[in-house]
Amino acid sequence: MATDVYVSATLRMFTGREPVIQADGTSVCEILRSVAAGHDDIKRILFAEEGNLRDFVRIFVNNTEIRGLQGLDTPVKPGDTVYLIPAVAGGAPKKNTSVIPAERSSEVSFSDKDLERYAGHFLLKETGVKGQKRIRAARVLIAGLGPIGVETASILASAGVGTIGLWDHRKTELPDIKNLIAFTERDLKRPRTAVVKDRIRNICRETEVSVFDYEITSDNAEETVSGYDLVVDCTDSFKSRYLINDACFFAAVPCVFASLYHTEGRLTVFKNDRSTQSPCLRCLFPAPPERNLVPTCSQTGIFSGVPSIIGGYAACEVLKLITGSGSTLEGKLLSIDPLNLTTHVFNVDRNCSCALCGESPSVRSVQAVDYYDFCNLREPDDTPPVESITVEELVRRIENHEPLTLVDVREPHERAVHRFKQAVAIPIGQLVRRKKELNPDVDTIFLCKEGKRSILAINTLREASYTGPMYNLKGGLDAAKDLVFSDEAGWL
Repeated sequence: MATDVYVSATLRMFTGREPVIQADGTSVCEILRSVAAGHDDIKRILFAEEGNLRDFVRIFVNNTEIRGLQGLDTPVKPGDTVYLIPAVAGGAPKKNTSVIPAERSSEVSFSDKDLERYAGHFLLKETGVKGQKRIRAARVLIAGLGPIGVETASILASAGVGTIGLWDHRKTELPDIKNLIAFTERDLKRPRTAVVKDRIRNICRETEVSVFDYEITSDNAEETVSGYDLVVDCTDSFKSRYLINDACFFAAVPCVFASLYHTEGRLTVFKNDRSTQSPCLRCLFPAPPERNLVPTCSQTGIFSGVPSIIGGYAACEVLKLITGSGSTLEGKLLSIDPLNLTTHVFNVDRNCSCALCGESPSVRSVQAVDYYDFCNLREPDDTPPVESITVEELVRRIENHEPLTLVDVREPHERAVHRFKQAVAIPIGQLVRRKKELNPDVDTIFLCKEGKRSILAINTLREASYTGPMYNLKGGLDAAKDLVFSDEAGWL
């Protein structure tokens, strides 16, 4: 009897975009072999060269991670569901206690205006007067002002959180207008922190807002998070994710982890209380994926409406931790896919071998970790350099009718925006098995959105012994949009 295998959105590009596929086998190992046999491109994603399951992939049978069972030998019975959950990003409910010191919340008083404004919370037994005082006394830092971070900040300001920190070094760009509900065209080129600060002030002038307009680094992470009761990690890079996780652990600050990819969101809570058995991000995903293996949302897009759902869940987790009400996602991973109407809650246990919070930790400070190396952001010293070609040079060669092959390595849904009609569409996961479609006697130029995945494509073909001349379009199609696509009729 075939078993349902749920495929996370981050892996569906390798399974024909299907969220659930069928596989045969009586153990997890047999199921994965069946998946790999039916989908050639996913094998190298799931398994390293030596055949071991990659560290950034987690396998669950029903809602339990196989590390807590029998690993790859875990039996799979009829009716079970196997879940493939890579990084992007039950059990009995634990009693939740407030993270806000009682002496601080006891000093809060409310005006007549506050009594009217927060009447809905005062009437709830989950909050009441005591809970609303804790909300007013709370200090929450939001790291990353993308779609989730902006939504979370807006909800927390509406709820009356007393102090909100905003941490992001980026400026507003045109694509932000689609995804960030607080942004308008008048905000273009303004710092994201300034835009969100204005929005919070318009929602609740009593909320104090602190702004951190600098990049998250190992030099500033721990100092920045230590002034807060809670951190909400809404960043969009693995380097920032692990940096914030480690900094929060050493500062003993709880962290709400919220992530998004395409149509799927993930949430969990890392309590970072050393006296408990609460897991951390490194317990869940000991290592990130290889560089550029999993595209970011900025490279592939997100479905409008989903950030509001995930941001709402994240804000709810924050408010539960502040008020001490309800059951939080500590020790659980919530996966939500609104487009396919699926919601799953997985148990996540602390890993005794974790490099950060395990019994013999190797990570003893944020400064001791080279996060660029850990997140595979540096090219190895022995990696041959990838030659690039500028947009201007590409245009010249096309206009001169020089022989060349253009290969667009983006996913099918991405090619709706800025595409060369001359380009051969080969998603990066299919390159190795389709390399015979390329002519090694002419130059091949690889295209992607930002010029990053195309470099990975070239290195992937090098490893597969392809010997033809290969070039990366410098800056990707983003760099070509003004010069090439201003007259799209001639190119699309």
